[in-house]
Amino acid sequence: GFTVEIVDTTPRHTRIVRLHTTGPALDAIEQHGHVPLPPYIERADESGDTARYQTVYANQYGSVAAPTAGLHFTPELLAALEAKGVERVEVLLHVGPGTFRPIADDDPALHVMHEEWCEVTTDAAARLNTIRARGNKLWVVGTTGVRTLETAADEHGVVHPFRGETNLFLRPPYTFRAVDHLITNFHLPKSTLIMLVAAFAGYDLTMHAYRTAVADQYRFYSYGDAMCLL
Repeated sequence: GFTVEIVDTTPRHTRIVRLHTTGPALDAIEQHGHVPLPPYIERADESGDTARYQTVYANQYGSVAAPTAGLHFTPELLAALEAKGVERVEVLLHVGPGTFRPIADDDPALHVMHEEWCEVTTDAAARLNTIRARGNKLWVVGTTGVRTLETAADEHGVVHPFRGETNLFLRPPYTFRAVDHLITNFHLPKSTLIMLVAAFAGYDLTMHAYRTAVADQYRFYSYGDAMCLL
């Protein structure tokens, strides 16, 4: 009751498919699909990955992978933050397959950035702007959140409602407009994600942090350690 027809191959070597099912397509995907663990986790997905490789606040389908900085948060931790007066504002970005695509060119400017679909609602934009207007800071969890806010923000740092695709490639040098602090994982070499981190923290500090992480045997990538960039 579930077949996949390959309709086309894109210039980026991804495929456009048509699903043929006897019932709702989402039911078929849930029945036959697997958790899309990143290729550097060298094992097949297990039943526990359905919960582990997912953020506790995810509520929409669309991403091909979890925004992994959020894996560090539990309901208990979110409740503790709320009790301290931390206001949580949710934005949406559907992680695309290009997240795993390394930069092959010596010149990063030649890299074609993948599009990802994101949304900042009118309510979320208003709350974010109010937070900064009263002198508080925005702590963004994950590079996906950073791309979303920087896409929606204008040159003055004001966040506007946004719904659509972004191919914003954040790399040094870049002046961030809407992000004050960043919580993120330790990312793969030659990735657009580590370039985003270097743009935020500075190249030298980023490389120093990674040398420390390697020397102290931090855990990297999706199920690894996180860092806080002030």
